[in-house]
Amino acid sequence: MFLSAPTKKTFLPSMEAGIALLRDFLPSDSRRLRLRRRPSPAFPRSIRASSSPLGQYRGPQPKRDLVADWVADNDGFVRSLPIYVGGSSLLAVLFNRTVSGIAPVADASSAQSRADLLTLGLAVTNVLAGLVWLSIRPKPISVVEPLGVECRRIRSDLPESVVSELLWVWESLSTVTCCRSLAIIYDGHCIMQIGMAAKSSANDGEAEDVDANKLMQGSLYQGIINSRAQSYLANLSLYPGRSELPFLPFNTQAVILQPLGDKGVAVIGGDTIRGFTTSDQTLPFIRT
Repeated sequence: MFLSAPTKKTFLPSMEAGIALLRDFLPSDSRRLRLRRRPSPAFPRSIRASSSPLGQYRGPQPKRDLVADWVADNDGFVRSLPIYVGGSSLLAVLFNRTVSGIAPVADASSAQSRADLLTLGLAVTNVLAGLVWLSIRPKPISVVEPLGVECRRIRSDLPESVVSELLWVWESLSTVTCCRSLAIIYDGHCIMQIGMAAKSSANDGEAEDVDANKLMQGSLYQGIINSRAQSYLANLSLYPGRSELPFLPFNTQAVILQPLGDKGVAVIGGDTIRGFTTSDQTLPFIRT
């Protein structure tokens, strides 16, 4: 029996079931418990969900905007187009005054001179707009390889069913989004830290531990718990709260902080600035 590849919609019920199990299982005391490493189970990735022959897709086709596609393919020409229009307008005005026998000196009493001055002003405006368009270009966004160490820590006394659910959530997130790091803090404990993590300050080659108590005292955690709303840091380097997440690789590009009811939070780190799409940000994690 084949399983379908993980998608954004299919792994959500399992996430809800896993958090529900955690709520019933986790103790209420605040003692610090030992984390252990676990091997990751193998999950099937490429399974065909349809029996239709390849190349015979009959579903709705996406609409294409031909104008937008042309502009995207000719970005340099479009940005310099105002310069060409403005320059052509200047030459046209000069040529018109030359062949029409009008005196080269502007005369305020002449309607032709007033029209030429207005045309010259519009032409110069076009040239300046073209120069601005050429000087201001969007910075290309590329995938950044996280600098750190691989980490796979799971609380040692979790039931196998919960561990399986959490690992499957990680596998799904890392497959369908730009997620490269995941830490789940629940009921005062870090129950899972997986993916890329920052190197330990002790320089022992290990990953930096998640200090759940320190994180829970920070403004990021308190803000999302009080508001019970997701916080999306699209460009992490611009936020001062970056210092509250020392366990993430220092070049992590984006972070989603998703509250798990009123007892925990999921910290999801990505490798691309604004890499989490709108669909990624609306994942319906369990809310209580």
